[in-house]
Formats: sequence, structure tokens, C-alpha cells
Amino acid sequence: MTRHPMRVLSTVVAFGFALGLIGCDYWPPALQAEIEQLRSEAQTLTIEKTQLQAQVTDLTQTKQELQGQFDELSRISREKTGMITSLQNQLDATRARALKAMAPKTPPHKNKAQPTGRTATKLPTRSIPKTPTGKHQTPVGMGVR
Repeated sequence: MTRHPMRVLSTVVAFGFALGLIGCDYWPPALQAEIEQLRSEAQTLTIEKTQLQAQVTDLTQTKQELQGQFDELSRISREKTGMITSLQNQLDATRARALKAMAPKTPPHKNKAQPTGRTATKLPTRSIPKTPTGKHQTPVGMGVR
């Protein structure tokens, strides 16, 4: 019977020792320094992550604002292009009317023959003989004073 109480006692001591180690927060100094360094790095990275998320949010908002401005400017550009085209057409029409108004009005001839382009008939040309002195001859119908 002496073995049975020893066994119980050793089991209780083992459980007590195990419970004591579980609650123990003792780490060697080198490990404690490394743990503190890792904690500070984690904290620094968390702060940087928060700052970067804020920057991403700001940049996203700025991007949306700029996209809105771009869309507005594109719409205005299309409108102005339409206006320019319309004004150019009006200017061309006004120029054409001005040219028609400025053209000399000639009375139409009654029997004006227009060549059709298919038959090319040559009219006899009248050759004017040159005077040897280089003076102009006066037409017969005109009198000289």
C-alpha cells in the first residue's frame, strides 16, 4: 500500500508543477528583448498600415473628383466642338452669299451657245497683221481727228 499513496503524491506534484509552468511568464532576457522588438515593430506596422489606408482613401476620393471634372470637361469639349462646326458652316454660307452678292451682274445673252464638251468645233481666228512701224492701226469705223 505504500506504493499507491506515492503514486498519487507524484501525480499531484506533477500537475502542480505543470500548472506552475503554464502561468509562468519568465523568459530569458534575450528572448524578452526580441519579443519587445517584435511587439514594437508590429505596433509601428499597424500605425503605418492605418496611415496608408487613410492615404488610399484620400487618393480614391481625389481620383473620383478628378474623374468627375474630366467627364465634365469632355462634355464641354463636345459641346464646343459642335458649336465650332456650326459656326464654321454659318461662316461658309455667309461667305457664299457675300460672293454671290458681290459678283458682277451681266445680262444674259439670248442665243448663247454653250459647248457640250463632246464636240469641239474650232472657230476661225482672225489674224491681225502687224504694221512694220509698230503703230496701231485705227479701225475703219472710227475717225481720226
